[in-house]
Amino acid sequence: MTPGGWILLVSVALALGLGTYRLLSDGRFRGTHRIRRPDDEVAPVVEVRAQRASKPPVVPSDQLGERATLVQFSSAFCAPCRATRRVLADVAAAVPGVRHVELDAEQHLDLVRRVGVTRTPTTLVLDHAGHEVTRAAGAPRKEHVLAVLAGIEAS
Repeated sequence: MTPGGWILLVSVALALGLGTYRLLSDGRFRGTHRIRRPDDEVAPVVEVRAQRASKPPVVPSDQLGERATLVQFSSAFCAPCRATRRVLADVAAAVPGVRHVELDAEQHLDLVRRVGVTRTPTTLVLDHAGHEVTRAAGAPRKEHVLAVLAGIEAS
């Protein structure tokens, strides 16, 4: 096989690998904090609360939902952001106590840097106190959002 053929073969293999990775990981929620239950050990809960208290909130307390808040970071040129907006708005309308807040990443660059958003859309799921429970980079599916919300207890 010629060197050009090998380069083409390697390029196609890398493209397929990257595409498969994106297909499997896009829009999936990854836990950032374990949801604590009342029967958990006291020491780790105290440590987590101390860490959370030192961080400024992602959204003001008057914008938080009673049960959870879905914070979406979007940008004007982002096509998947429109689909994410529809999914999160539908979930917020269907699940009591859940609120959807959309933030323009370009208008909130300091917040984007602080919470570690690297692409749009990114969805953060906050509990009733405004602490991040999990996040998804890419457009999440409605059933994934509902599954995450099922794991969050109502306040």
